[in-house]
Amino acid sequence: MADPSAHVFNGKLYIYPSHDWESGVPENDNGDHFNMKDYHCLSLSDPETEICKDEGIILRAEDIPWAGRQLWDSDVVEKNGKYYLIFSLKDKNDIFHLGVAIADRPEGPFIPQPDPIRGSYSIDPCVFKDDDGKVYTYFGGIWGGQLQRYKDNKALENAYLPEGDEPALPGRVAMMTDDLLQFAEESRPVVVVDKDGNPLKASDPHRFFEASWMHKYQGKYYFSYSTGDSHFLCYAIGDNPYGPFVYQDELLQPVVGWTTHHCICEYKGKWYLFHHDCVPSNGKTWLRSLKVAEIEYDENGKMRVLD
Repeated sequence: MADPSAHVFNGKLYIYPSHDWESGVPENDNGDHFNMKDYHCLSLSDPETEICKDEGIILRAEDIPWAGRQLWDSDVVEKNGKYYLIFSLKDKNDIFHLGVAIADRPEGPFIPQPDPIRGSYSIDPCVFKDDDGKVYTYFGGIWGGQLQRYKDNKALENAYLPEGDEPALPGRVAMMTDDLLQFAEESRPVVVVDKDGNPLKASDPHRFFEASWMHKYQGKYYFSYSTGDSHFLCYAIGDNPYGPFVYQDELLQPVVGWTTHHCICEYKGKWYLFHHDCVPSNGKTWLRSLKVAEIEYDENGKMRVLD
């Protein structure tokens, strides 16, 4: 399993990963070999001493009316006693969109809505509920994630990926409607800037590629992400959910396997980084396994992953 999203519901830690399997699809730059077809839920009472419990399948691609293929990353948020799974999936035309499925319990099962979120595209949703109850969905991924096929929320005739000294292609964020079924607004760019306020360049190995994650610490908004082909996890800090976010540092060095995807969660007074690598599968990038490590913050709010 890969691409973990971890949350605390009802005093227990729940992890929502994507579910790798040996589908036989050849490997390519579009990620067709990541041919996931269902989601499981994992639960855990103590990340340091206990074994995860697999709560079983919570949603299948075959149960989603608009499904084509490739059930990629997802995230879950709770509101008014209901649990909302926001997921990424290709439709029958091989275009990635975000969808919503709803459950009465964190363990599911989740019942999908009949259509994708209007105005959604690309992959890797992170659903962040702020202290005021407003919910935001961060999303986007380049290459196989198709983000380069859009500009200002409109599909392009020809995909365009910035190069060299051009500003890097940013991820996106949109506030959700109160019922969490649609975007309440047009999505906005999530811009990561350097210390001088300049957007990171396309050639910067620390620029955004995919795997948005948002968490809050001491009133600041921490936007973390994967750099894809340079294989880092990085983070940036901002003063509001929309940014801009000032680049801080690498959070995780390259791991075994091509992809790096993570989440950050506080549980029982400690902070944890969940991510994946391919050590158990001997480097097969489409057969990934979850890992967890504790995080420390220094007096300036900088994060460090503990060995």
